[in-house]
Amino acid sequence: MDYPERYELIFQTYGAADDVVVVRMTDRSGAGGYPVYEDETGIVRAEISDRGEVRMLASGGHQVPGIPLLVRPLSEGAPRAR
Repeated sequence: MDYPERYELIFQTYGAADDVVVVRMTDRSGAGGYPVYEDETGIVRAEISDRGEVRMLASGGHQVPGIPLLVRPLSEGAPRAR
């Protein structure tokens, strides 16, 4: 199955604009067998299914990742949403 190369993960923040994180597919698979995506820092990691279901993955000790409000696939060359 073909999966998008990149996704935007949109997290709701309070008192400010939503936080948008772009993640790119890695060569790893998660526990569900779907691709693992991560941001350029390697801190934000997520397993994203073919139906757009997201499982956030901790990248360090004591990390409690939030759940994104919205997950949006990005096509290559598409401008990032603001």
